[in-house]
Amino acid sequence: MNTPPERPTDAKDGTGGTGDHYFSARPTSPRNTEARFAAVRVKGIELELALDRGVFNGGDLDWGTRVLLENAPPPPPGGTFCDLGCGSGAIATYLARLRPDASIWAVEVNERAREVARMTMARNDVTNVTVVDESGVPAHVRFDLLWSNPPIRVGKDELHRLLATWLARLAPAGVACLVAHKNLGSDSLARWLTSQGWNVERHSSKQGYRVLVVRR
Repeated sequence: MNTPPERPTDAKDGTGGTGDHYFSARPTSPRNTEARFAAVRVKGIELELALDRGVFNGGDLDWGTRVLLENAPPPPPGGTFCDLGCGSGAIATYLARLRPDASIWAVEVNERAREVARMTMARNDVTNVTVVDESGVPAHVRFDLLWSNPPIRVGKDELHRLLATWLARLAPAGVACLVAHKNLGSDSLARWLTSQGWNVERHSSKQGYRVLVVRR
């Protein structure tokens, strides 16, 4: 397996070179003219990710997400999971393959990414994932597990709002696993989470990417 770069690559600067941010609600960059997929392998699990412009992980599995999938603590059996900011659906698909008895919500503001994520689910014969925007998860739903490669480049205020909103929806014993690069503020993010009353553990660190485990 290739070694992750020490610094985030330019392809993950938030635009993917298209002029759109991956966290834009309605990307304006041209769509792919035909459906394309990338084959990836994570810890022995084979996945195919749908590709498109203006979508995070719309080209291949980025290193931050790979570090999260390969190093986060194993998910619990069953339960209700969340992939926050799902992009093309890599995290949700991996969790679905690993825990087919779980109910998984893939949450994404980017409407094109939601469409691409649904293509990813169909390609991998995944049936236990529901892809929605932020308003699509019923208010009563609480998560036993939340995994996210959060949109750091959306800005600190918006990132904090996003995480405060969704971490509050963890079940009492629920766990969140977040990945962020040290050069993009992973340590300051950990300090902010701690200041908000969360129990934060730096579970692992690989080539500058930190996997943070967050509990009540």
